Amino acid sequence: MTDLCVNIDHVATIREARRTFEPDPVFAASIVHLAGAAGITIHLREDRRHIKDRDLRLIRDVCQIKLNLEMAATDEMAQIACDVHPDQITLVPEGRQEVTTEGGLDVVTNRDAVKKTLDAAKEKGIETSLFIDPNRAQIDASKAVGANAIEIHTGEYANANSKAARAKELATIADATFYADSIGLEVYAGHGLTYYNVVPISQIGQIQELNIGHSIIARAVLVGLDQAISEMLLLL
Repeated sequence: MTDLCVNIDHVATIREARRTFEPDPVFAASIVHLAGAAGITIHLREDRRHIKDRDLRLIRDVCQIKLNLEMAATDEMAQIACDVHPDQITLVPEGRQEVTTEGGLDVVTNRDAVKKTLDAAKEKGIETSLFIDPNRAQIDASKAVGANAIEIHTGEYANANSKAARAKELATIADATFYADSIGLEVYAGHGLTYYNVVPISQIGQIQELNIGHSIIARAVLVGLDQAISEMLLLL
């Protein structure tokens, strides 16, 4: 079975809609663990639009499963990661005007900044991953800068508007997955995955972990977080 890491950013998004204290993503992290997920993902953005530094530190204190910190390749974030020591960092592109992450990190263009951040994390014993498009040039660059893993951006697959387009994107993801695995990278995937499109991705055997957030939190609003996670785990 493919492991499930639950992104709980949007628990904090609901909290920030009223700038209040609830729902608390720290409590959500405990439910994710009890529901049987393999890990928790949070994205500490430069503008702190949802997850705050306080959330990261408290979740690190209580988290007994894998904690994956999504972050930009900046000196500020590298220092925070080294201080807090998540189990893994995943470097992602970040834009202030975007609603959510729009595409994979360009490792080829940003090689120096990416390598500097990865090296700082590795010195602290933190596992490293890069969120990239399913592209061999980006996979080769990820290997060259020393990442332990890649997370393949599945947004084009999720947004495909026909069966033929979805099949094409699925084949692209499968090819990238097999290639990355063949050169010694662990392979994860995520972005835009839902209860309705996740199964074909989970059936790509070399994908070890899926990061899913919005769809699970959306369902949790209606049925509860533990049930929403249990339903996703059944699909995987």
